[in-house]
Amino acid sequence: MDLQNDFCAGPLATARFPGDPALLAERAARCAEAADTARALGIEVVFVRFLGDRAHQGAAWRRRDAELGKQPKCLEGSHGAEFHAVHPEPGEAVFTKRAYFDAFLNPSFEPYLRGQGVEHLVMAGMFTDVCVDSTARTAFQRGFHLTVLRDCTTALHLADADILRFMSRVYGARITTVDRLAATAVPLTTEASSGGRG
Repeated sequence: MDLQNDFCAGPLATARFPGDPALLAERAARCAEAADTARALGIEVVFVRFLGDRAHQGAAWRRRDAELGKQPKCLEGSHGAEFHAVHPEPGEAVFTKRAYFDAFLNPSFEPYLRGQGVEHLVMAGMFTDVCVDSTARTAFQRGFHLTVLRDCTTALHLADADILRFMSRVYGARITTVDRLAATAVPLTTEASSGGRG
């Protein structure tokens, strides 16, 4: 989710990230590893990207940016909007969020997952406390099981441990690491074991 230049690399990303910028590079590299591991395991990889052009922003988003002096990120067609460290392979689905956090607000996202028989989402990308959490929250409410790869994401505003603990307690998310990705093929409940894909 949102593994894009404006969030992961360069002056804009490092200026807004409160921690060590090296962590962004490390997490992005881990996401690339997770994608390759998933492909090798036969787990479908789905990409979500963000476009923040003012033309896509709602009134509240524009007001917030004006009040906080925030500039739009990941402008359509820009280097900042391009994927960073990961790239969709032919046939892999890509969904765009136009100035919103939650991938489920893209009207094609959930129908695609349902059509593929997906019951369990394994989440990686930027940022744990913004788009990852927003999407995980809706996913849980729509009945999807969740796993979050803690070494493939980091938070922007909150402590990593706090947001991951929240997601575990409130959404029942499994929190694990990319080296344990194969374990996500194990059903979370007997109910979830009949059909469906990771």
